[in-house]
Amino acid sequence: MKQVIFFDGEDRENLLPLTYTRPVADLTIGASTIAHKWMRQFPGSFSYHTVDYLQEKFPLKKSEDNLLILGSLLPDSQLISIIKTLQPGDVLIKNNVLLAARCNYSEVDQILNNNLHNCKAIVIDSEITKISYPWDLFSLNDKAIRYDYQDLTQGLVSQKLSPSNTLIGDQLFIEEGAKIEASIINTQTGPVYIAKDAEIMEGSMIRGPFYLGAHAQIKMGAKIYGATTVAEDCRVGGEVFNTVFFPRSSKAHDGFLGNSVIGEWCNLGADTNNSNLKNNYAMVRMWNYPSGKFVHTNLQFAGLIVGDHSKSGINTMFNTGTVIGVSANIFGAGFPRNFIPSYSWGGAQGMEEYGLKKAFETAEIVMKRRNRVLDDVEKRILEHIFNLSAVYRKF
Repeated sequence: MKQVIFFDGEDRENLLPLTYTRPVADLTIGASTIAHKWMRQFPGSFSYHTVDYLQEKFPLKKSEDNLLILGSLLPDSQLISIIKTLQPGDVLIKNNVLLAARCNYSEVDQILNNNLHNCKAIVIDSEITKISYPWDLFSLNDKAIRYDYQDLTQGLVSQKLSPSNTLIGDQLFIEEGAKIEASIINTQTGPVYIAKDAEIMEGSMIRGPFYLGAHAQIKMGAKIYGATTVAEDCRVGGEVFNTVFFPRSSKAHDGFLGNSVIGEWCNLGADTNNSNLKNNYAMVRMWNYPSGKFVHTNLQFAGLIVGDHSKSGINTMFNTGTVIGVSANIFGAGFPRNFIPSYSWGGAQGMEEYGLKKAFETAEIVMKRRNRVLDDVEKRILEHIFNLSAVYRKF
């Protein structure tokens, strides 16, 4: 059985702050991480080739038969078919970018260092879908949910929807244990998938494409527009449009969130709002870590990107195209800056450094509420990010 190895490639730095805490293939889009989409096609063991400080949590494993897949690459039927035909020594390339390879134990490092002299190159010109920037996660979420819905529901029968609900269309799949009452679900705009033991509370209005993960909750009276993903163990309420929530994050109260990506272990306080459109309708620029400046997204609608463990206080307002790092704590009146570094504490009135000890204390409490532990491995990762991001905290 082949060992699947997901490698970050050159996209990782552009995907910060979301990739501060995970390999590229562990990013959530559609109904799962990128890695899990591929693993549904290539079942077995898998591992990651990523930066050194993440390798302890996401270890690299090699075997005598390895399949390397670019972590930012989304599967489709044509690409899956091509990769399944790869033979040992083959590498798959598009526009000089390595997409996949099949190799033995000793060739893994050589290929990942772009030494392809002894390999057989298979060059493709067909279209591929790749996540290159954080805003691609919400921009491509419609396509990802539709793909995952078809893949996940093939040959399966949905649980029955309670008659207290109103269903428009027929693209609804409900897993065992999910609870939905007195809500309106419109699947004419895209499929809706409700995972095991998830709950949609009374009075909610949902338009697909939409994915609700296992044990996640949609609060009473929520208004959810597609394409939106609420991953496992999240709590979401208010008005949400085209947003991806990573697992175990909360926006439990009223407030608008649009064209955004919210990392893991985040919490947005009551009546937190973000702008997703500039007053002059101009294209939005967002902070890019490798260039150290704001870059064009070529999007008219772009809201908020939030790294893991970050929080906002009650009534917080975020401007169009705001990027927030890891373990930031934002609160107070007015609009804070459009780029908020990791381990920042404050808001529009000023920022100071959020100390590592205090950040750990908060993370421990938050994770305990989901029966998780902030272990030493996680602490070492967060401490490394604290040091890496210090260059941005020039308050």
